[in-house]
Amino acid sequence: MTELEYPQVQGVAPGNGYSHVVTGTGQWVAVSGQLALDADGKLVGGGDPGAQAEQVFANLERCLIAVGATFENVVKLTFFLTDVGHLPAIRVVRDRYIPGTKPASTAVQIAGLAVPGALLEVEAYAVV
Repeated sequence: MTELEYPQVQGVAPGNGYSHVVTGTGQWVAVSGQLALDADGKLVGGGDPGAQAEQVFANLERCLIAVGATFENVVKLTFFLTDVGHLPAIRVVRDRYIPGTKPASTAVQIAGLAVPGALLEVEAYAVV
């Protein structure tokens, strides 16, 4: 397993559910932004951000497994949200998939996503 380090950063307020810096050695893996689409490309979860997050994280997990990685290898997540008010529901799902130290993270509110009705898209970077 890859050994990641989470250095403490002096002079920066502690992250709430994320790390400011993550480092490690190994193969770099980039996972494209995942939407709440099932294997047939149909949107899952309607207007429910928690249900959509569940599908998004399941998709991310499948992508990671395909390259021999797990969420323990993830060093950075980027969240694209149509409403940052959905973050609490999304964090509940994230915390089930990533229960320990959290990777670096960015959340951005956007006007819309490529699939009508999609509430979030999440991309991941990992070191394996």
